[in-house]
Amino acid sequence: MILKLLVTFLWERVMNESSKFELQTIANTIRKISIESIQRANSGHPGLPLGCAELGAYIYGVLLNHNPRHSSWMNRDRFVLSAGHGSMFLYSCLHLAGFKLSIEDIKRFRQLYSQTPGHPEVNETDGVETTSGPLGQGVANAVGMALGQKILAEKFNTDEFKIFDNKIYCLAGDGCIMEGVSSEASSLAGHLKLDNLVLIYDANNITLDGPLSDSFSEDVKSRYRAYGWDVYEIDGHDFDAIDVTFREIKENQKRPAFVMAHTIIGKGSPNKAGSHKVHGSPLGEEEVLATNKSLNITEDPFSIPSSVRRYFDGKLLKQAQLENEWDDTFRKWSQANHSLKEELDKMQSFIVSNDLEIKLKNLEMKNPVAGRGASYAVINMLVDIIPNLYGGSADLSSSDKTSIDKYGYISSPKYQGRNIKFGAREFAMAAIANGLTLTKMFIPFVGTFLTFSDYMKNAIRIASISSLKVIYQFTHDSIFVGEDGPTHQPIEQLASLRSIPNLQVIRPSDANEVKMAWLAALKYEGPTALILSRQSLPDLKRTDVSYEEGVGRGAYILKKETKKPDYTIFASGSEVVLALEVAGALNKLDKDVRVISFPSWEIFERQPQEYRDKIVKGDLGKRVSIEAGVDLGWHKYIGLDGIAIALDSFGFSAPPDDLAIEFGFTVDSILQRII
Repeated sequence: MILKLLVTFLWERVMNESSKFELQTIANTIRKISIESIQRANSGHPGLPLGCAELGAYIYGVLLNHNPRHSSWMNRDRFVLSAGHGSMFLYSCLHLAGFKLSIEDIKRFRQLYSQTPGHPEVNETDGVETTSGPLGQGVANAVGMALGQKILAEKFNTDEFKIFDNKIYCLAGDGCIMEGVSSEASSLAGHLKLDNLVLIYDANNITLDGPLSDSFSEDVKSRYRAYGWDVYEIDGHDFDAIDVTFREIKENQKRPAFVMAHTIIGKGSPNKAGSHKVHGSPLGEEEVLATNKSLNITEDPFSIPSSVRRYFDGKLLKQAQLENEWDDTFRKWSQANHSLKEELDKMQSFIVSNDLEIKLKNLEMKNPVAGRGASYAVINMLVDIIPNLYGGSADLSSSDKTSIDKYGYISSPKYQGRNIKFGAREFAMAAIANGLTLTKMFIPFVGTFLTFSDYMKNAIRIASISSLKVIYQFTHDSIFVGEDGPTHQPIEQLASLRSIPNLQVIRPSDANEVKMAWLAALKYEGPTALILSRQSLPDLKRTDVSYEEGVGRGAYILKKETKKPDYTIFASGSEVVLALEVAGALNKLDKDVRVISFPSWEIFERQPQEYRDKIVKGDLGKRVSIEAGVDLGWHKYIGLDGIAIALDSFGFSAPPDDLAIEFGFTVDSILQRII
């Protein structure tokens, strides 16, 4: 106790009255800018910016080791706003700190094409580290970033030089703490002992609908202690307490740190502070005036006090010097570690080599092979070529075939290996993968059964919004998983994934298409879902074509008609073999048939109009699609009069052959429907 008091006394001497006055001025400037911007937009969330202003002033004014003039510095500390509804808090901090975000951008909060959208977006605003807003995901993103930095530190730091020693800070609110994804991610972070991760809990006891006590009464501190975190508790408006706590964490952190910061939502608003009424609606003009008066703010709403400008100008010089010192260390490290430097360069600037297609085509596999097995073989070839390819599974690596044989599993205290055991945490897995990608160093692939993609959907959506190169290996892709029954047999999932803009979905028909699907995923600047079979599929000679002639087109003619087609059959995945068998049966009935392998709608729609017309336009006879899922979307290609061999119900627990008969996925059943 005496030692703690002594430490507190010493830190309080560091945080002198002058420093606290400067930080309080910054905090009130954050408040002023935020509420005025929200009022101008007549839309937004003033509660968090008002309530967390002291935290923002300290985080951006004291805590972060970064350089706003070079916001992509690889060893920067990162700040993640998981409670993304409080975006004006972040924008105000970024503007004051010196990022490329002008006061005019601030004034255009929530306006069309502005740099200040309603929730932070990583590719829109300088200094924003992740797209956030769906509560809890920012916590998982931060875990992914922290894990990525631990891997990099283990891989590249030497006894002589540390080039990765940064920290990840995340601000979360009550809603983030309640969302299950934060629990999943925090559990894994504790297990991995991520001592570069700090989660700040804005504990204001208010949610959008009312007092937190209406819906939440758990002991959050005990929960985080149980996860294996170090837990701190502070007054989020007390600079002395803030400073003591964060200096202690910065100097002595050994595990993830959880800081419960008690704040007053809407602090400074005379009539709304501490109420849910200040959470998600503008204060109103009269309350803005009253709030400014209570904070002794008399200047123009968007004027920045000269003392605040001077403070951050001085900090910018210090931060530039900090990066310059790191640059010197990095140069010395580079000169002493040529092979490590080459590997780091490859991880930073991944490009698909010109010969990768040839290497993939030369990869030998058994025949027949399941889609998941073919992908497994590809993964274990690619890891020797692509140093930043890391993978994991939601406790299914032996079944979804995501394991990398040549490397072990990442664990504490040595973050070696290239396999990540996410455990049965699908949602967190996907959001953590987003965080790994946001380090700009990793290409993560993550796996589970296709039906469980529903657990991951919102994180996949965020990856799609943010154009993050994450690869999803979804296996057990249809009713033909068999005896596991309808809980494990995907019906609507494929159509659901296809409905997400910017997500590239590929369902290959055999090993040849699996190889080229991986090439497509690596070429694409965004997320890709590989939809793979559990059952073995034979190699098809007709799929053994170049990338540009096959999967790289999204859809291509697998069997061409002799003259004019009486039937055109569209199929993907395991049903392509069935489509060819149906075509053979029709040929015996003197019917001319075209068969189109259609592994990816998204890739096909990016093709020139001339090519698309060549494949699916014109008089193609009777059009038929065959796919073991719902028919949603297929009528775009087969027309309203086309016949969709599909599913409109859930499956059964039975052997695959019995299911094929039950649901009409046999040659005889299909012929009866289409003739």
